[in-house]
Amino acid sequence: MATIHKNTLPFTLSILFFLLLHSTKTLSQTPAVAPAPPGPTNVTKILEKAGQFTTLIRLLKATGESDRLIGELNNSNNGMTIFAPSDNAFSSLKAGTLNTLTSQQQSELVQFHMIPTFISSQGFQTVSNPLRTEAGDSGDDHFPLNVTTTGNSVNLTSGLTNTSVSGTVYSDGQVAIYQIDQVLKPVQIFDPRPPAPAPAPDKTEEKKKKKKVAAEPSDSADVAGAVSLISSMHRVVLFGFIGVFAGFYL
Repeated sequence: MATIHKNTLPFTLSILFFLLLHSTKTLSQTPAVAPAPPGPTNVTKILEKAGQFTTLIRLLKATGESDRLIGELNNSNNGMTIFAPSDNAFSSLKAGTLNTLTSQQQSELVQFHMIPTFISSQGFQTVSNPLRTEAGDSGDDHFPLNVTTTGNSVNLTSGLTNTSVSGTVYSDGQVAIYQIDQVLKPVQIFDPRPPAPAPAPDKTEEKKKKKKVAAEPSDSADVAGAVSLISSMHRVVLFGFIGVFAGFYL
C-alpha cells in the first residue's frame, strides 16, 4: 500500500481542486439542449392502434386527407373533432357505394366527419347547431351536421343518417376522436336532388282572357258593321231620288 507523505498532500489536493474547478467550468459553458416541440397528433396512427378502422384509414390516405389533417393541426390552435365510422359501419353500406363516388365526393365524405374545432365529450351539451364540418366551402354552413344530447348520449344526424357516439377513441385537448357505428351520409352527396322547377303559368287567367276577347267585338267587326250601315243609307237615299224623279216625269 502506497504511503502519502505529508509534503505531497497539499500538492495532491491542489491538483484535485484544479481538475474539479475545470470540470465545473466546462459543464457550465455547455448550452442546455431544449426539448423538441411535440408534433401534431397523428390521427392515422391512433386509428391503427385502436383497430377496427381499416376502411377509414384507407380513405384518409387515398384522398390525401391524412396529410392535410396533419398540416391543419400544425397550423391551427382550434384543434379537430373526428367522428370515426368503424369497419362494421362501412360494411353496412350498400355494396360498391364508395366505388361509385368521385374522388371529390370521397374527400367530402371524409371531411364531413370532421369538425374544425376540438369538442370534449362534455362540450356537446353546449354546441350550437348546425355544426360546420370540413366539407364544402370554408366559412359557410355547407354540409351541416346536427347534434343532440340526451343525458350522456350524443346523437348525430346528417339528414339521411341518424347515429350516436358509441365511444371515445382518443382525446388530448387538441384532437378528439369518437367512434360511430354508421357512416354519416350527407344529403349533398347521396341525395342531390335537382332544383325545383319554375311554377307553371296560371291557365285559369289565360282562359279568362281568351273568353273576354271572344265576347268583345273586334275592331274589324266594328268597321264592317259601319260600312254595312253606310251602304244601307246610300241605297235608301238613292232609291228616294229615283222615286222623286219618276213621279216628276209621270
